[in-house]
Amino acid sequence: MTSAKRKIFVAPSILSADFGRLAEEIQEVEKGGCDVIHVDVMDGHFVPNLTIGPPVIRAIRRVTKLPLDVHLMIEQPGRYLDEYRKAGSDWITIHVEASSDVDADLKKIRDLGAKAGLSLRPKTSVSTLKAYLSKIDLVLIMTVEPGFGGQAFMPDMVQKIKDLRGEFPGLISVDGGIAADTVKTVIEAGVDVLVAGTGIFGERDRSAAIRKLRMG
Repeated sequence: MTSAKRKIFVAPSILSADFGRLAEEIQEVEKGGCDVIHVDVMDGHFVPNLTIGPPVIRAIRRVTKLPLDVHLMIEQPGRYLDEYRKAGSDWITIHVEASSDVDADLKKIRDLGAKAGLSLRPKTSVSTLKAYLSKIDLVLIMTVEPGFGGQAFMPDMVQKIKDLRGEFPGLISVDGGIAADTVKTVIEAGVDVLVAGTGIFGERDRSAAIRKLRMG
């Protein structure tokens, strides 16, 4: 499938938004034409950073009708899936490295009525996902080490996207260093969902930034 025939989703990552005016930031990117709101949840254990939890997701849910794409960078995510779904998560992505029972966690996500996703760290092989590809809607390829926004894109992750595209018909999302100078490469490699933080919230004109990303 060529990029010209695929719908490209733009998902602003609120990790780079101004949390002092988060509702306005979300409404601005929604008005600017984005498709999804990406929410990074970090526990300070699986990754060396601590971010938000269900109360903030509930607050976000009240200000937008867009799908909430929630990336759980937390250890043993199965313990919290009910809570994140109830808070308003529409897409729930867990890390293959963080779950002790990936099959059970994926089943629970889908039983809760959410889209199920798997993510992997840059050093984790795509082959780790093979047993689960028929059970998920989304794969999130990290093109930076998870934990902090504003990192530089890792070009060697492009081959991982290409390898996955050859065997996975679902959505491929990419997160990390996605901006005007990297977006064409990942779209050509087969990506469907562009997660961008600084590349959108770091720009004065969010509508123009979203438009540039979608055009590749």
